[in-house]
Amino acid sequence: MRSNANRKHLMQTLSPRHVKADEALRLGVESGWYAIKVSGTFVSGPHDSEGECRRKIDEIHPPLVKKKR
Repeated sequence: MRSNANRKHLMQTLSPRHVKADEALRLGVESGWYAIKVSGTFVSGPHDSEGECRRKIDEIHPPLVKKKR
């Protein structure tokens, strides 16, 4: 059984997604890079580049750091 902390981490996984002009018009947003949840929900953006978007994702949800024993 997974702990609530692990479940929460899995649910908050964000990924970068580029929204082109035609799709942006349809969605009513600006074109650019967005941090999105697995569900497709936009969390942050638009960002000018994929790198900028990834930096924001790391800021919102820092990568796990393994503890040394």
